[in-house]
Amino acid sequence: MDDVNAVPPSLPEGRFEGREDFRQRVRDALTTAAREGWGELILADADFVDWPLGEREVVETLQQWSRAGRRCTLLALDYAEVVRRHPRFVQWRRQWDHLITCRKGTGTDPLALPSALWSPAWVLHRLDPVRSVGITGSEPSRRVQLRETLNEWIERKSSPAFPASVLGL
Repeated sequence: MDDVNAVPPSLPEGRFEGREDFRQRVRDALTTAAREGWGELILADADFVDWPLGEREVVETLQQWSRAGRRCTLLALDYAEVVRRHPRFVQWRRQWDHLITCRKGTGTDPLALPSALWSPAWVLHRLDPVRSVGITGSEPSRRVQLRETLNEWIERKSSPAFPASVLGL
């Protein structure tokens, strides 16, 4: 996506397959979140390796999205790959730490933690992260079910993690 102001005609509904299709749906969702002013986002993945978070256009889109009153929750089992693969995102996050909550899920099975992007309007759920196969949609039942699953992880199966900066003496 060369132009961050380019607006997808509508977010796709239904099945997707493959890493590039997955990445493009994440890009399109974040562009829509910025354009429509979605107040809340939840991004969940074992390690965010396949996500386009470090791309300049994605960080610019997140910058457009970030405003007072907005909030984003990141949920992962390990943030080491985020730091290594997505340095632009890590830098952007430092500036907007007050809008972003990071949680570390318990356990070590990367397939146990949902790979998903949740918003009040639309969701993306990677049912098979290994093959990047999943489903997207705006149906209320799909959004509620995914939110309940993510809430379970956020409230009961995770703890605060990945501070924006490390303060020391």
